[in-house]
Amino acid sequence: MADKTQANIGFEKQIWDAACVLWGHIPAAEYRKVIIGLIFLRYVSTAFERRYKELVEEGDGFEDDRDAYAMDNVFFVPEESRWKTISAAAHTPEIGKVIDNAMRAIEAENKSLKGVLPVNYANPDLDKQVLGDVVDIFTNMNMGDAEESQDLLGRTYEYCIAQFAEKEGAGGGEFYTPSSVVKTLVEILKPFANCRVYDPCCGSGGMFVQSAKFIRAHSGARGNIAVYGQEANPDTWKMAKMNMAIRGINADFGPHQADTFTNDLHQTLKADFILANPPFNYHPWNQEKLTDDVRWKYGLPPSGNANYAWIQHMIHHLAPNGKIGLVLANGALSTQTSGEGEIRKKILEDDLIEGIVALPTQLFYSVTIPVTLWFITKGKKQKGKTLFIDARKLGHMVDRKHRDFTDEDIKKIADTFDAFQKGKLEDVKGFCSVATLQDIEKQDYILTPGRYVGIEEQEDDGEPFEDKMNRLTSELSELFAKSHELEDEIRRKLGAIGYEV
Repeated sequence: MADKTQANIGFEKQIWDAACVLWGHIPAAEYRKVIIGLIFLRYVSTAFERRYKELVEEGDGFEDDRDAYAMDNVFFVPEESRWKTISAAAHTPEIGKVIDNAMRAIEAENKSLKGVLPVNYANPDLDKQVLGDVVDIFTNMNMGDAEESQDLLGRTYEYCIAQFAEKEGAGGGEFYTPSSVVKTLVEILKPFANCRVYDPCCGSGGMFVQSAKFIRAHSGARGNIAVYGQEANPDTWKMAKMNMAIRGINADFGPHQADTFTNDLHQTLKADFILANPPFNYHPWNQEKLTDDVRWKYGLPPSGNANYAWIQHMIHHLAPNGKIGLVLANGALSTQTSGEGEIRKKILEDDLIEGIVALPTQLFYSVTIPVTLWFITKGKKQKGKTLFIDARKLGHMVDRKHRDFTDEDIKKIADTFDAFQKGKLEDVKGFCSVATLQDIEKQDYILTPGRYVGIEEQEDDGEPFEDKMNRLTSELSELFAKSHELEDEIRRKLGAIGYEV
């Protein structure tokens, strides 16, 4: 099993084993759905069984009382949907029907999931012996310590996309936001109880999962959060619905998937907190149909890039004193293309940009381009000032491809924001700096943190400059001499076999 960190979910190998069993038996687009559905059933069964055991041990006879599960925000699983029922039928011809019936029984219990869960396991094109082998893999998968703060469905889907893309030579998706990035956004924004949280491109709903955890940890039940989201991809929209259901979070994702720009499902919403990871440099986005839209307060975004359309859409939906935390590709910091620089200037002049955080590369699973966190606030505590943080040196490599933040990294960034908001922050060369609008104007309204934080000061090692230069030049001379010796040796060896250089 993979070591569990914020960058993985701990059972990637088993997921991949399941995918490999399915390989070649069904189309690639279908085996992701097969795996997601089984992850859903396995997860809800694990959580249910844990709570069921607790209730039995309490001895009050409430183990079959739905309210006893609801009060603990545990998803009630009917008998025919529990994993023991599914695993017992793994190697029978009826396994597909058993899984489909399990899905239907859950939908009957939870009206918000009607038409959302995959009911395709009895499909004659899906080999039932192969399906039984996959069920065995999931039976042996340990989800007992799976954190409810993790977006398991989204991470699983992203993992499958990345692996299949590598095998098939196709491009992966980018809707999944790593949990450490979401946690950084949430720790800085600090959503409170009874607030409205919105994500206009919600993917699998990971932003809401972490927000609910934060609210519960600081102020009580996770139910004290009104969740609003929108997603254009039908499969991902269903996943978001599933993600909310298994955690007892009531969410309004609209009656169907829809494009946020052309069909805004929450037109009257004014949210207290907006968290989002929009598709990087998304285009085309139907700008030609929306040229006179009320959302473009600061200027019409260009048709070739939706970054400033997303920013203005979110500002439009922000309540007084509301806060936005979003992830954007670095190009949005400095672009002057097609009026984007002028839009950025007007947003700055409206004193809305509270902070910019440059992130290290390799935090995301399927994209490597550098990205930045933007924090946009109505009613900033530090009027006329913007905080810049260069966090590119933070984090550690969890494998050869992926970097992750530790809790200490996240705390360092959040504490820096907190000190700034309280007016107590001192600039740290190479890491953080507070800039006024006048400072930003001198930089042509470009928001790249490196322009403001400068270069980290090197610690003086105490060696006098003249002594250091004499030592370094002496070392360099020795290296030059050594290089000449090696050069002569190479010439001799080449000459011995008949080659002259």
